[in-house]
Amino acid sequence: MLTEQQADSMLILLSSKVPVEELSSIREELLKTDKSYQTIMLLNTQLKDPIITIVLSIIVGYLGIDRLYLGDTGLGLGKLFTCGGLYIWWLVDIFLVMDATRQHNFQRLMATL
Repeated sequence: MLTEQQADSMLILLSSKVPVEELSSIREELLKTDKSYQTIMLLNTQLKDPIITIVLSIIVGYLGIDRLYLGDTGLGLGKLFTCGGLYIWWLVDIFLVMDATRQHNFQRLMATL
């Protein structure tokens, strides 16, 4: 079980990788979990970085690399075979991919806790 200080320090590390509105629910789960601090730190290193995702989206997003990075294989292949939906899907996805990354990280974190 984590102490409040450990949970707060973990929240600081996670704050850029998960949706801000979910931080309170993450804190509650961190305080209830039986996982060790080291296990949660290891999970933190496995979460996707939204900054890397947006860079991938801008540079090679029309090939679906950003969605493949997130693990969305179907969407990634769809973007690959349509050249980013004739570049329209690629342009829209530039604005959506950071939030998608944070949501993906949140779901993974909650499934682990």
